[in-house]
Amino acid sequence: MAKKHPILKGLGLLTGFVLVVFAVAFFYAYLTGGDAKALSLLAGDGVGILQVEGTINDSRDVLTELRRFREAPWIKAIVLRIDSPGGAVAPTQEIFDELQKVRSKKPLIASMGGMATSGGYYIASACEKIVANPGTMTGSIGVIMQLNNIEELMKKVGVKGQNIKSGANKDIGSPFQALSPEGQAILQSLVDNVHGQFVSAVATGRGMDEAVVKKLADGRVYSGAQAKDLGLVDELGNLEYAVDLAAKRVGLEESPVVYYSRLEQERWWGRLFFSLTGIQWSGSDRPGLRYEWSLSLLR
Repeated sequence: MAKKHPILKGLGLLTGFVLVVFAVAFFYAYLTGGDAKALSLLAGDGVGILQVEGTINDSRDVLTELRRFREAPWIKAIVLRIDSPGGAVAPTQEIFDELQKVRSKKPLIASMGGMATSGGYYIASACEKIVANPGTMTGSIGVIMQLNNIEELMKKVGVKGQNIKSGANKDIGSPFQALSPEGQAILQSLVDNVHGQFVSAVATGRGMDEAVVKKLADGRVYSGAQAKDLGLVDELGNLEYAVDLAAKRVGLEESPVVYYSRLEQERWWGRLFFSLTGIQWSGSDRPGLRYEWSLSLLR
């Protein structure tokens, strides 16, 4: 019987070993619900990229991924990639608070894409450094509340709205009547208060004097280049530059292993597949106060 060539025999043993490791990890992870720690030995050290895209109306997915990144032993630093016009106030504040916690555990760099305005800038300011492209749209530090009044339209169609209320100001903002001077003052006070929270958060996150931030916070947008000159951005560069910057912070070589955060794509098996193969699996209509900017809001 012919003997197997030593190289073929070695390849066979290596393949068998990889399959055994994969099977053990698969069943272990399955039994433990895909616990990230079960796979930490198989993953290479690298930088995690947490993507925040579109309007911020809910914080749950971002918070889940932030906590996973914070606990993952193979993720040594985090880049927050932002392509967002902002969004609702409370979810934005929740993300900001969690980013501050993560920042105390691991290096955290913000990378701005095409747009990181209003709430998008709010969360960026929680990071230790902000990197933007020269043409990134950013800033828009401000608060907006939009109300509609269809009283005259309702009169034309013969419909009259009626409110049964427990207090004089319970129907502030009703579309069936004009906003009274008192109601205007109440809502303006609310907007001013939340705007103050925005200014304070940026000043805290950026280590800037609150008076300086307030002068920049009239709602206008800036290019990335303008924002850098004003101290709202630290450096100009693309996503790759931000990743290399994060890698240097933890002593990793340039072009490190990168883990993209996408709940619908990157599960435990995606990370395992990457570690073995090197292949990466890669609504403003809601009412209320908003940290948001869009061209449609400009009058």
